[in-house]
This record gives sequence, C-alpha cells and structure tokens, in this order.
Amino acid sequence: MSTSTLSRRELVLASASPRRRELISLFGLPYRVLPPAEVDESIHDHEPADKAATRLARLKAHSTASRIDTGVVLGADTIVVCDGQLLGKPVDEEDALRMLRLLNGREHQVYTGVVLLEVSGGLVVREQSDVVCTRVWFRRVSEHHLRRYVATGEPLDKAGAYGAQGFGSTLIERIEGCYFNVVGLPVSRVCAMLESWGFVPLGTVAEKNL
Repeated sequence: MSTSTLSRRELVLASASPRRRELISLFGLPYRVLPPAEVDESIHDHEPADKAATRLARLKAHSTASRIDTGVVLGADTIVVCDGQLLGKPVDEEDALRMLRLLNGREHQVYTGVVLLEVSGGLVVREQSDVVCTRVWFRRVSEHHLRRYVATGEPLDKAGAYGAQGFGSTLIERIEGCYFNVVGLPVSRVCAMLESWGFVPLGTVAEKNL
C-alpha cells in the first residue's frame, strides 16, 4: 500500500481520555474517537512496567480495531512506577491517597505504551508499538495538601492518582523527559510513528492557512 493511500486513511483514537483527545489534536490530522470496549486493565504480578503499558495499549487498540472496517487505530496506556510498585488508576479516594503518599517527596517513572494498528477489510494487517519513559520528582507536601488534592476529584481517573496538567502540578518539582508522556501521550514519538506510516502532521492545518 502506498504512503499516499495510507495518509488518507482514517485515524481512530482508542481512548475515552479527554487528555489524549486534546493531545492527538496537536498532530493537525483528521481523527475520530472510538473508545475500546471494556478492557481488563489489571497489571500482572511481576510484570515489567514497559511490558504492561504496551500490553494494555495493545488490548485497547485491538478492542477498537475489531469494530471498524478500515483505518489506523492508536491505543495508549500509562503506568506509574515508584519503588518497584506499578500504579494504575486508583479504585477510590483511599487508594488515590495511598498512591500519593508513596509518591510524596520522591522520584518516580511514568511509562506510556503506544500501539498503532492498520485495519483493512476488518483485519489487522500491520502493527507498530513503542514505549516512552519520563522521570518525575514530587516535592514533599503535607498530608492536608494530599487530602485536599484528592478532594478535587482529579486523581480518580489517572494513573498514579495525579494529573500533571491540572491541580497535580502543585505536587511536581521537576520532570526529566517528555512532559506530554506524563499527561498521557508522548506526542513527538507518536508523531514520528505516524510519519513513518505516511501521515503528514500539520498538513491540514497548513492548507487552511495558505
């Protein structure tokens, strides 16, 4: 298949995350959102973070791919790691507080796995995957600060129980690596993957301004 043909293929985001929806729009490409059906996001015992993030991203991508006939599906999953513990999304406020206490005043790593699937005639005919790691340092804050943060409701749908782009920014001292990876999608890396498949980032935006 020629790259010109592929570049006209529909890009489909396999995610219900509003953060990933905002980030995928930065590519300046037409896309639509089709969240995957319910996926078991539990992490296996002794599973490395990079493998877990990629596996879950692949599950999400395949779930969405099974519901389209033609297109390119993008799936992603983010996992936080601190002191050997893998942290997904908290199950409730107490679980969020537990995670934040672990991260408080410490360094941790954020892994996002990304998977691209090309679908043709209802079948997956091509796949590409990658994983990006970013190091994050939290400043030490009081228990009251952590509780106030949990009370905002922001941590409950985020890996590691915080959002770098929101109120969680009050916790972050510094970041080493891709900031957007912490938000939920390593924009530059995914952009390069799409380019390798023949997509032209910013092309639509540029045409509108000519």
